[in-house]
Amino acid sequence: MTTILTETVARLLAAPTFAVAAAIIVKGYGDVGDGFAAGVVAGLGVLLVFAAFGARETHRVLPVRRAGTIAVAGLLLALVVGFAPLLLGDPPFTHYPAPGESVVHVGTLELITAVAFDLGVFALVLGIVVGAIDFVARARKGSW
Repeated sequence: MTTILTETVARLLAAPTFAVAAAIIVKGYGDVGDGFAAGVVAGLGVLLVFAAFGARETHRVLPVRRAGTIAVAGLLLALVVGFAPLLLGDPPFTHYPAPGESVVHVGTLELITAVAFDLGVFALVLGIVVGAIDFVARARKGSW
């Protein structure tokens, strides 16, 4: 059973949690951070919403039912980025552009294949975490 305090805290913390997850992905190339950690943080944000508002409300405001699709899309993206270099005769997980070559920038973010790989890992982890949370919520409520 949730209280007004729980709902208020969840409303105040949900958006910053997702912003922190985005910052972890972006910052991961200059400092510590990666798609896995960002996926876990975003999954915890979804768990916060589940805990505060319940499964029905969470399904209404977040694309929880698409968790499996998000996980599969992330896995496919990570695999394509990881193994596409084989088609060019390079070892798997070779990232482009190579060191020393010019890099396209969006603000301070360098657009390299490692970014696409981390986005794939992020989507995979987020999809699995949200799917697991939803599975537990359904089991607890008898598939409400």
